[in-house]
Amino acid sequence: MKRMRWATAVVLVFAGLVTAVPSARAVDLSCRMTFQMGGWSLFYKTASGSGTVTCNNGQSMHVKLRAKGGGLTFGKTRIDHGIGRFTGVSDIHDILGHYANAEAHAGAEKSVDAQVVTKGSISLALSGKGQGWNLGVAFGAFIIER
Repeated sequence: MKRMRWATAVVLVFAGLVTAVPSARAVDLSCRMTFQMGGWSLFYKTASGSGTVTCNNGQSMHVKLRAKGGGLTFGKTRIDHGIGRFTGVSDIHDILGHYANAEAHAGAEKSVDAQVVTKGSISLALSGKGQGWNLGVAFGAFIIER
């Protein structure tokens, strides 16, 4: 009987240690992206650009950016000093892929843009300043590639 209690106690302590150690996947990194991007829309929206993602664990990656979609939209814009902040990232490679995008936009000459795109549990808040003119509502994809 004493051996049974002792074995149970050892198993419970071991189980507590295993669950107390966070898995590498559970760690959220703080990642930030600087980017530039330009494009046009006339019912169909397309844009492309590039950027650099850096994380607080020292990882860094140069990326290509694309946006595509459609809606009631028209215009031409360019973002020169864009910033993106990721949440839900455990490794820098998690940022790659297709994000869902929905936006309403309006601007003339100098413009400011802000939007949030999502991919599963990962979100990316984008903001930037640039030039151009645009008006409309669009839905589509924001794509980050190597």
